[in-house]
Amino acid sequence: MQTKYFLQLSDVKAMAAAAEAEANKNQWAVTFAIVDDGGHLLWLQRLDGAAPVSAHIAPAKAHTAALGRRESKVYEDIINSGRYSFLSAPLLEGLLEGGVPIIKDGQTIGAVGVSGVKSNEDAQIAKAAISALDH
Repeated sequence: MQTKYFLQLSDVKAMAAAAEAEANKNQWAVTFAIVDDGGHLLWLQRLDGAAPVSAHIAPAKAHTAALGRRESKVYEDIINSGRYSFLSAPLLEGLLEGGVPIIKDGQTIGAVGVSGVKSNEDAQIAKAAISALDH
């Protein structure tokens, strides 16, 4: 039987603090979400000034990255290159850049999704959050 890694509350809190610090450093009003490997919400934080819709988009991006085991930008690129039928993929709604999987020893153990600024800036915050983990 194999060992399965999982996120603990202390990991989630460390990532949330790092995401908030990165957003505040850049004066970005965003919402960020952290999910487990099944895309289930572990943390949601909407910073002051973040648009209400970002509280729906951030978890969707995280969910997509966790289930797909790849950055949500991959799906955005697929659609932008003309494969519009991918919009009908079941259970995937956050098909925009800004969802990043958390990978430990080749296993996807969760994801971070961010919404509120440019997509590449959303991804920057997500990656800053993940870098807070002691891999």
